[in-house]
Amino acid sequence: MDVADIPFGTTDWSLILPTEHKGETGMAYWRTCQFGAVRVRMVEYSPGYLADHWCSKGHILLCLEGELHTELQDGRHFVLQQGMSYQVADNAEPHRSYTKNGAKLFVVD
Repeated sequence: MDVADIPFGTTDWSLILPTEHKGETGMAYWRTCQFGAVRVRMVEYSPGYLADHWCSKGHILLCLEGELHTELQDGRHFVLQQGMSYQVADNAEPHRSYTKNGAKLFVVD
């Protein structure tokens, strides 16, 4: 990630219309801003959400609300609760997430 040529600005996430992304089960709602090569998202997962793919994209992810379970393709499993984060590089460790009761995340990738 190269954070360059981005002037100072503020974002009112409530003004950004969400896009819907179906999971294997449940739904993800993304509010997305693109700043050059950097994508920044506020993501809400519905209760019962399970990603429909293994993701190889790198992220820095902060759990704002709820609980997020992230499974790595090698079988490892991690649980994020409010205030916890994870980071993973592009093409490093395929991962997918699910949540029983829903979660709200801030993601930079």
